[in-house]
Amino acid sequence: MLEGIAPLDEEAMEAARALQARLTKPAGSLGQLEELSVRLAGLAGVCPPPLPEPAALAVFAGDHGVHAQGVTPWPQEVTAQMVANFLAGGAVVNAFARQVGASVTVVDVGVAAPLEAADRLVNARVRAGTRDMAVGPALTRDEVTAALEAGTRIAFRLIDEGAGILLTGDMGIANTTPSAALIAAFTGTPASATTGRGTGVDDDTYVRKVAVVESALRLHAPDPGDPVGVLAAVGGLEHAALAGYILGAASRRVPVILDGVIAVSAALAAAALAPDAVGAMVGGHRSSEPGATVALRHLGLEPLIDLGLRLGEGSGAVLALPIVAAAVRVLHEVATFDSAGVSEK
Repeated sequence: MLEGIAPLDEEAMEAARALQARLTKPAGSLGQLEELSVRLAGLAGVCPPPLPEPAALAVFAGDHGVHAQGVTPWPQEVTAQMVANFLAGGAVVNAFARQVGASVTVVDVGVAAPLEAADRLVNARVRAGTRDMAVGPALTRDEVTAALEAGTRIAFRLIDEGAGILLTGDMGIANTTPSAALIAAFTGTPASATTGRGTGVDDDTYVRKVAVVESALRLHAPDPGDPVGVLAAVGGLEHAALAGYILGAASRRVPVILDGVIAVSAALAAAALAPDAVGAMVGGHRSSEPGATVALRHLGLEPLIDLGLRLGEGSGAVLALPIVAAAVRVLHEVATFDSAGVSEK
């Protein structure tokens, strides 16, 4: 899965910078979009880079043994119920995806309840949910590897079907707890600064949630230099699959828009496995979960939008898609000063 993951192409990036300087607009006037277009040219190795279309979203679903610690009031059954909602087209992310024309594929990588076969549902189940990270490792190293490989296969499949850009999605009741642990482990940030309220838990539940993350980190002492070991100790199956998905996109030199805190915690694992994979990552939005900002900063990514979202599902990634497309379209369609006969200053 790491083949093809390499640094951004400097020659293509320089060509994109030069083109941006010749377009009919003041230099730097498109702000963050200009640097994004340069990075995407570097990823593709050509200027202008291909338009990022069509778009494909993969929602990776899994359950978590740490749910038993009372870190969320939502019952675990909601994971399977929401998978059914995605497949029926009734979730928020489905509405957003229809708006921008993105396909939605749901991947069962570790839902506790058995799921019936359905169109756009991929059975990549490694096991029926993780173990409780508060009392032992959430996964074995072999299970992490299987989930990583499942995510990479999905990325390759969607790209082979024609996708020009991938988007991350997730579903898993209690999955902000392992996300907080992953971010703390990979960045060295205290659990109190990476743990948020998830679905909006009350004060007592939040205090318990922070304590669970702290306890798990003490128990396992995960080594950030061993990303598979970190995922095995405190990760989720959807986290590992998302990491593989990101690595798959990077190896094919296709951009991948990250959603919220679950996605960026998985991105930390991907970056630990292959640092150059960050070149394929686009920070879709800044989740209101505090760990998301910690992870984005560690990755060196500036999110495109900040709307106070904390839904997950891929919702923020889908909303960011038109911005990414616009950044690339500028390089394809905006006239230069010479071609338009516009005087430069």
